[in-house]
Amino acid sequence: MIRSVFLASAAAIFALPQASIAQDAEETFGGAKGADLSIAAIEPDGGAITIGRAGEYPADIARYLLASGAGAANLSPDGKTIAFAWDVTGESELWVMPASGGQPQQVTFKTGVFAPVWTPDGTRLFYSADRDGNEQPGYFAITADGKSETEVLAAARGDFRIFGDFAADGSFVYASTARGAGVFDIYRGTLDGQSELIVQSELGLAARSISPDGKFAIVTETVGEDADNLYLLDLATRAMTTISRPPVEDRAAHTLGGFEWAPDSSGFYFSTNRDREFGTLAFYSLAKASFAPVFDAKSDVENLELCGTGGDFLYWTQNDDGFDTLRGWHTADKRAIAMPQLPEGRYQLDCEADGQLMVRVNGWQTPGEIWMTNPVAGTAQKVFAANLAGLDPARLVRPEVVRYKARDGVELQGLLYLPAGAGTGADAPPVLFNVHGGPSGQSVASFSAVTQYHVARGVAVFQPNVRGSTGLGRTYSTLDDRERRLDSVRDLVDLKRALAADGLIDGSRAAVMGGSYGGYAVNAVLAEYPGEFAAGISLFGVADWVTALEIASPSLKAADKIEYGDIAEDKWREFYKVNSPIRKADRITVPVLYSHGVMDPRIDIAETETMVKTLRANGVAAPFIRIPDEGHGWRKLSNQLFYYRKQAEFIEEQLGLTQPE
Repeated sequence: MIRSVFLASAAAIFALPQASIAQDAEETFGGAKGADLSIAAIEPDGGAITIGRAGEYPADIARYLLASGAGAANLSPDGKTIAFAWDVTGESELWVMPASGGQPQQVTFKTGVFAPVWTPDGTRLFYSADRDGNEQPGYFAITADGKSETEVLAAARGDFRIFGDFAADGSFVYASTARGAGVFDIYRGTLDGQSELIVQSELGLAARSISPDGKFAIVTETVGEDADNLYLLDLATRAMTTISRPPVEDRAAHTLGGFEWAPDSSGFYFSTNRDREFGTLAFYSLAKASFAPVFDAKSDVENLELCGTGGDFLYWTQNDDGFDTLRGWHTADKRAIAMPQLPEGRYQLDCEADGQLMVRVNGWQTPGEIWMTNPVAGTAQKVFAANLAGLDPARLVRPEVVRYKARDGVELQGLLYLPAGAGTGADAPPVLFNVHGGPSGQSVASFSAVTQYHVARGVAVFQPNVRGSTGLGRTYSTLDDRERRLDSVRDLVDLKRALAADGLIDGSRAAVMGGSYGGYAVNAVLAEYPGEFAAGISLFGVADWVTALEIASPSLKAADKIEYGDIAEDKWREFYKVNSPIRKADRITVPVLYSHGVMDPRIDIAETETMVKTLRANGVAAPFIRIPDEGHGWRKLSNQLFYYRKQAEFIEEQLGLTQPE
């Protein structure tokens, strides 16, 4: 049958008597003070559409967006139940199912929760939920059958939180800005609603993991977006011991793979790129008060899981150009464990004492499936299958890893999706560049509804990993710092020219898209290199680094000083007064589609509004989509269906695939 979906249709908002409206009179964190309603914009209005029939190709974009699968997942302490996030209802909710397979049961309703955590006794699920993406969550606990739910810690205005870990007694550690200083301190809370400040921070601390004996917590301190310092917190004395704090100019990451304690609390495994390019598997010994590599890797070690009653089995993934590879190691026998072959993509791991390893797969051909494996026994069973909304998985396109040299000799990398039967040279397809956020993000081989839709309609999609991206070495991630910010913007031009020179794309029909930092990159490349791209799509991006850095949310301020410089210093204010897109917006001459969520606590909607007003004043087309009930990105299916349809129409028109109405 044909399924109808209620979503928003376009409704232009023209000048109103009041100039602006705030979502909350006091909701000003991160600059989220409200939208300027004097700016004409398109907003969702709850209209209804159909999505076409199954088997019709090219398929409607709604079918790609309706493809759904398991989000973050965790095994219960006894290993018998899987809890996972799933957005099949239109918003992400918690679901549970037997680890052996069976019917999933929905546990939460209308919460928008993303990551479940089991309480130590396995009776309840702990989760956080905010208000329409404002990133200031409350903490809740609900029984696994969904019949009893309690508020653990109420949400509070200005209180951004980062959950850490549970102790065996049910208490937990977390980071919070509740003190009001705009920095993350360490707190200890209890499930009955008690909370106590235990470590005061100067900028950005986060509690990560508690030892099995409950005596210690691992704490990290943010150093830019791609690095951190590592400490050990004595929970009784509250004394902090430094484990690793390299000089800022030689900063390193210690959180690449999470933390896995030995069962006897003698130490923990982690992944770090200190003194090396890629994250290597290391072990910190409490007795020796030092750490050493277990063995080196030529790509980042991630997703560590220590399994078995005695911690005999250590599993992890290695990030190879955005594709995960499963690895296993027998800690007692000192030998590798043969791992099962699973679908390509990105993996999330979890295991409990029985040695069963859960693997959630999100890949270019699946939006999220769950496998239960026993690598030692050599077994693997898919217990949860993704729903592709009637799409044929054989028609989905696998990305190719490509590398090209930038004009200054730096090797750049990216993932290229080519339409089936794509021509070359004069017959090459148009291309959509999709720039990741961060800037320290990474384009990886995960499921992308928007990418697969455009590729199916004959548009190549390129996901670049310009300098500053992670996953390609520690040095590479620092190459866009501060004064070198525009080098990464230039990389987009060099990559486009290289792809066109190889005959893979039609360089004259290229659009560039990105969200968050990627939205800044769109603004910047169009201003710095006019004529290179035929159109832009900027989602909740930065226009003026001076204002953006001044009012950034606490989640960003902790990293910004390393990545961009301290905006309180005259040197950096003067630098960004010159090197911000809004200062060169008169050089943008091609149409740009802008969008922003009113509730965004990370990048104020004013950043987008100023670009829209400036381009329109210059006579450049700048359609603007404003989403009242979203923050930094579109969480709700209704908003996704509305926005991405409008975006697709814009892209296809600008690249010459359709005629303007």
